[in-house]
Amino acid sequence: MTSPPPASAGTADEPVLTWLYAPGDRPEVVAKALRSGADVVLVDLEDAVAPDRKGYARSATAELLSAPHPGPAAVHVRVNALSGPFARADLEALSGLPGLAGLRLPKTEWPREVLDVVRLLGEREEAGAAAAVPGLYPLLESALGIENAYAVASADPAVRGIALGEADLRADLGMRDEAALGWPRARAVVAARAAGLAPPAQSVYPHVRDAEGLAASCVRGRSLGFLGRTAIHPRQLPVIERCYLPTPQEVEAARETLAAAGREAGALALPDGRFVDAAVVAGARRTLTLAERARSPRHG
Repeated sequence: MTSPPPASAGTADEPVLTWLYAPGDRPEVVAKALRSGADVVLVDLEDAVAPDRKGYARSATAELLSAPHPGPAAVHVRVNALSGPFARADLEALSGLPGLAGLRLPKTEWPREVLDVVRLLGEREEAGAAAAVPGLYPLLESALGIENAYAVASADPAVRGIALGEADLRADLGMRDEAALGWPRARAVVAARAAGLAPPAQSVYPHVRDAEGLAASCVRGRSLGFLGRTAIHPRQLPVIERCYLPTPQEVEAARETLAAAGREAGALALPDGRFVDAAVVAGARRTLTLAERARSPRHG
């Protein structure tokens, strides 16, 4: 296993808040998703595509990603399960395509599965694919995946983030209560941080017409340390963004923290008695970055 990436790995100048799934065998839906305002469009070759449509979804997605910039959003692809019969063909078809920004690896349970993907993509590059290995995002969807969360997150520097697949995780563990997901969610947040990755995004909220329930769920997720959320319908995007943008009070507190940090080195106490250190300062910087996002032409 390689060493974990540095603390900045997996982060970006502008944090990602919205990820929108679109089925790979419906190019017209993918095209709409690219214009939806989502930060990342997740083209799905797995659960959203029937077995007899896998080949078409793969070729349509490869055609889309043959252009360096297929749309205003970054494009990631969720390939089929690594242990199944379709994943290798997916990876071979997508390897080296200039429009591919990331790969979601479903049902990841072991770091060696990540390393196998890195090795395959590296072999394809040596054989003539010009692009480097894209960012990898393992999905933890089983008890074993949760147990190995940190090992998966730190398996290779190509891993840029991890996420939960909560529907499959519920089925694997026989969970019937939302509260039972508390520990797996915390485990994912801690593993991502320990591996130096960006905070994970929340899993999808399946009730696309329940904006109030989505907002309440996002507030809970934010309190657990998640950042942003995956969506299955464009109408969910504004709710997710609104819930994850900082409040005016949070922005003001972040400014106070950075002003104080600029005057002193090391740990310090603010006038209101709050104790802050380097981690708090880093969080304040992220808060102000998110506040700037709200004022940008794309999001404001």
